[in-house]
Amino acid sequence: MKRINIILALTLVSIIAFSSCREEKKSPEDKIEEAIKEVKKDVKENSEELSDDVEDALEDVEDEINEVKEEAKKKG
Repeated sequence: MKRINIILALTLVSIIAFSSCREEKKSPEDKIEEAIKEVKKDVKENSEELSDDVEDALEDVEDEINEVKEEAKKKG
C-alpha cells in the first residue's frame, strides 16, 4: 500500500510538473497582434523623442536664419 501511494504521488507530481511548465502555443494571429502592439508602443515612445529632436532642429535653423539676417543688416 505504501509503495502504491508513493508511485501515485510521484506520478501526480510528474504530471503537474510537465503540464505547468509547458509554454502555451500561440496562433499566428496572436503572434501578429502581439508584434503590432509592441511596434505601436515603440513608435509612440520614439515619436515623442523624434518630435523633440525635430523641434530642436527647427529652432536651430531659425536661429541660423536670424543670425544671417542680422549679419546682412550690419553689412548692408
